[in-house]
Formats: sequence, structure tokens, C-alpha cells
Amino acid sequence: MSSSVSPLAPKTVPDMPVIAGIRLATAEAGIRYKNRTDVLLAVMDKGTAVAGVFTKSKCPSAPVEWCRAKLKGGKARALVVNSGNANAFTGKTGRASTALTAKIAAKAVGCSEGEIFLASTGVIGEPLDATKFDGVLGRLAEAAEPGDYLTAAKAIMTTDTFPKVATATVKLGKAKVTINGMAKGAGMIAPDMATMLSFIFTDAPIAPAALQALLKSGVEDTFNAVTIDGDTSTSDTLLAFATGAAAAHGAPKISRASDPRLKAFVRAFNQVLANLSEQVARDGEGARKLVEITVEGAKTKASARRIAMSIANSPLVKTAIAGEDANWGRVVMAVGKAGEPADRDKLSISFNGIRVAKSGARDPDYDEAQVSEAMKAPEIAIKVSLGLGKGRDRVMTCDLTKEYVAINGDYRS
Repeated sequence: MSSSVSPLAPKTVPDMPVIAGIRLATAEAGIRYKNRTDVLLAVMDKGTAVAGVFTKSKCPSAPVEWCRAKLKGGKARALVVNSGNANAFTGKTGRASTALTAKIAAKAVGCSEGEIFLASTGVIGEPLDATKFDGVLGRLAEAAEPGDYLTAAKAIMTTDTFPKVATATVKLGKAKVTINGMAKGAGMIAPDMATMLSFIFTDAPIAPAALQALLKSGVEDTFNAVTIDGDTSTSDTLLAFATGAAAAHGAPKISRASDPRLKAFVRAFNQVLANLSEQVARDGEGARKLVEITVEGAKTKASARRIAMSIANSPLVKTAIAGEDANWGRVVMAVGKAGEPADRDKLSISFNGIRVAKSGARDPDYDEAQVSEAMKAPEIAIKVSLGLGKGRDRVMTCDLTKEYVAINGDYRS
């Protein structure tokens, strides 16, 4: 965790409302860090629905495997998250650690181990000593209270420079329902389906299958459209919990994601996901520029996404932005290498609304001084027009600075 906050951090932090049926507590378990909280316990009321999406890495962490298996039950009573150790690439020891953690948490909360969900973040390849949770989780279960999402978000940080939270409130039937979310992530970010670690809580009465469908759809243009360095984590986990408490105030029980009564809720739900995913891009390790890349005129949306990601993951593009250089040649390179349909002579490129290339060549009205001034802004918008079709997509990333190398050069040691 950095001692200096990213210059791209949000200027304000939202007030996070209480959600009925959710209680939170944090503690110092001494997993890796000293003198800081490193474990979060979220306790849910009975009947809470759960949904999740996870990394597609072929080398997933032990907690990811645990959650995938338990998700079939559709119900959750507790979430345990630790920072400092990812419990990934830890073999039988890692699986034993998840089992012991779940056993300790289940005893503390008073539920079955199948209703416990786990997530870990931090160093890969180091055994996680789950005995450190013994006693700690019991105290947390007793101390857990509704509300303090910001403190909870701080407990799951690693190289993050600020806690990431978001909230939205919307009507569902006759009731007002709340959606709260938190996330962590700053490096090893290229979700392929999930996010780094992110947790969404709501009091809406939504059945597990419907919640799962909403989550799977919602991540595609939010967390799946963010990249810091092109590296998908072993631990990517996004879990959503719906307590259903708003049913007591007139919210209808939802069993299908296609239910028309969900329209406003879906917009708000996706808004929270989008807010959190952008905060991850703003906190990219060493980031000084937030970068939005829009590709239009592609053959398909999927083609536009692949081209946008090719640009966003290019070290040459990202270092040029760090150097405040509108080097459209590097963008052309990234378009060309994407393997998607593209016509050099139809290609146009702009930086922060200033067109620098048109129809496959430098724009005839190009002004170096104007573009150089625009590149000094903390937020950079790159727009690529292919002129081939109606496909369009957008992704978020950040620049690549010397600090990224410094952070990752000695992350483990």
C-alpha cells in the first residue's frame, strides 16, 4: 500500500448507507502487513442470495476454487477477505487453508461451511497460515456492525493508494433499495471475467439465478473493459450479495433477470460496477494519467473491443502518454497488431478531441503546440475511427510510468 495517494483519486468519497442484513468488521491478523488491518468479515442475514464471477486463469487461487464450488448453493452467511497473501499456487496447503478458514468462520457466525465465501489478495506462492484467523473471526463476528464500508475497503488493499467504494439508491416496486460496492486493485489488472476483488451488497430481494445473470452481464462493459497492465490475476473475484430485506418495505421478489421491474435497478447496479472499475483504472500502479480509449467504425463491437484493448495494453502507447507525447504512430501500431479488420487508409485518430491523423496520414491541420498542451491533462481520451462498420466500444486504462516498475520490481521482497 503506497504512502502517497494517486493524483487521479476521486476528489470526494460517497457516504455509504447502511444496508439491512449486512454487518462488517475488520482486524489486524498479521497475515503479512504490520500495524494495519488485513482481514475483513462481512456477516449476512439468513437467506442472503449470492452470485459470483471469477478469473478465467488456468492457475486460479484456492479461494477462487472454493467460491466456485460453494456458489451452487446460492446462499451466503459470511464473506472473509484477507490482504497480503493471495493463497494462490499453494497446492494442497492452500486448499487446507481455505477449508480451515471456512470452518473457523462458520463456527464464528453460526452457519454451515457451504455458506462461507472467501477471497485473498497479495503475494502469490506463499502458504497462508489460516490459524491466524482462529479467535480473530470470532471477535469480528461479535463486533460486526452495519455501515463502515470505507474501513472495510481499506482492509483489503495491497498496492492500492486509496479505498474504492461506490453506492446507488433506486426504487424497486414501492421500496427504496440500496446498492453498495467496494473494490481493490491497482496492478495485475486485466479482468477476464471478474475484477480484482470486488464485493457488491444490496437489500433487494433477488433470487440467486437472477443475481448471477445481472452480474455476468454487468461486468462486460465495466470491469472487463478495464486494464492496467494486461495481466489477469489468479485471484480475480467479484461477488454480489442480496439480503432481500427490502421485501419487508414493499420491494417485489425478483426471480428472473428479465423482469421489467428491474430496469432501474439494473442501471443503478451497472453504475456501481462502472464507478468501481474506473476507480481501479485511476489507481493503476504509478498512474498519472487516466486514459479512455474509444474505437468506432469497426466491423463489430467485439472487434472494436479487441482493438481498444490492443491499444490500452501497449507499453509503447502507455509510455508515450506518460511522456505527454501524442504519438499516433504507436496507436497505429496497436491497431494493426490486433488482428482485426482495419484499413490503414481509412484510419483517423484523435487525442482529447484534437484530430492528429486522418485517412491514413497526419491530419493536414495538425498543430504540435496545441496537441502538446492537450496531453498535459490528467485525463486523456484517445479516439480511433476505422471507417469499416458500426462496431463501437470503450475501455479504460492508465499510463505506464517508472513508478510501476519500482512497485513491481520488489513487490514480493
